[in-house]
Amino acid sequence: MVKVIASSVRKGNVLDVDGKLYVVLTAANFHPGKGTPVTQVDMRRISDGVKVSERYRTTEQVERAYVEDSDHTFLYEDGEGFHFMNPASYDQLVMTAEDIGDQKVFLQDGMTVTLSIHEGLAIAIQLPRHVTLEIVETEPVTKGQTASSSYKPAILSNGVRTLVPPHIVANTRVVIATEDNSYVERAKD
Repeated sequence: MVKVIASSVRKGNVLDVDGKLYVVLTAANFHPGKGTPVTQVDMRRISDGVKVSERYRTTEQVERAYVEDSDHTFLYEDGEGFHFMNPASYDQLVMTAEDIGDQKVFLQDGMTVTLSIHEGLAIAIQLPRHVTLEIVETEPVTKGQTASSSYKPAILSNGVRTLVPPHIVANTRVVIATEDNSYVERAKD
């Protein structure tokens, strides 16, 4: 086990809390104007799927469990779950929709992801930071809008809603951040 400070915990990390393994779902640092900064961590217990919310002081030490992180290629989804293959050994692993959570909308055929493996089981997934998707539907440009900070709603090819700048129209390929579903830039392809 490795001890790390709470403020360095990220989504997808595996923590050992009281001898049980937890996958971090969200981690946010809060710096109130008065008092000590804290890190709010939402986790899911691997053994039974129970969700837990913990608060640590940012300088507090937490234990990261030893897991093997390796790159895998997403193959397909079926009734059993989501199938991934290790490109080096051709071993296949299956993860359930509950294990992947809300990140499943960004999975694309052939996408390389990092799986955290503990005792032969895939327990957490880390997607690439950015994915390229197509805008399916968006509002038309309104004349007179400034280009500074006005964003308009759009629906992506995977069904996710996001906000895009006014110059983006339907059928445009854009780069989206997987962490918060936000627009990054127009795709260069």
